[in-house]
Amino acid sequence: MNPEEKAKEIQKNMKPEDKKLVGDVMKEKDPKEREKLYNQYVKKATPKRSYLGNVCKAYLIGGLICVLGQGFLNLYQSLGCEKETAAAYTTLSLILLSVLTTGLNWYQRLACFAGAGTVVPITGFANSVASPAIEFKQEGWVFGVGCKIFTIAGPVILYGVVCSWVLGLIYWAGKCFGWF
Repeated sequence: MNPEEKAKEIQKNMKPEDKKLVGDVMKEKDPKEREKLYNQYVKKATPKRSYLGNVCKAYLIGGLICVLGQGFLNLYQSLGCEKETAAAYTTLSLILLSVLTTGLNWYQRLACFAGAGTVVPITGFANSVASPAIEFKQEGWVFGVGCKIFTIAGPVILYGVVCSWVLGLIYWAGKCFGWF
């Protein structure tokens, strides 16, 4: 559906008082008054959210993701892995689950329900890497997946690498000059 058809569909489903308000916004010549009317419309059209409800859902889902991680850690330790090895396998398992659920479009649904609860560092980061790659797959492996996979995560990775390099350089210089 092209943008014009989508706009017509939205207008068709609007309430009469909303149509009048949008018409008023479109007819208004004074930019300040138009902005005021537009902000009224946005305030009216924006769904009301319960902050307490959002916090509870985020806490519940984020906690369940952490419990799942703890379950993986316990499982790998019970299979005979040392704590550090089990932690690495747990991290990999959570990343795998995050990428799989992103590919199946379940992670997005969970994120819509739980909000910030799905931004547990490992799963949220894996989702941010996988989402653009899946979204741009139809553009090909090089220009789609290859170029877009680091759209969101790229700056984070770059910042981490550059900061590590700079801190390593400072540490090296400090050791050479006896500062540390």
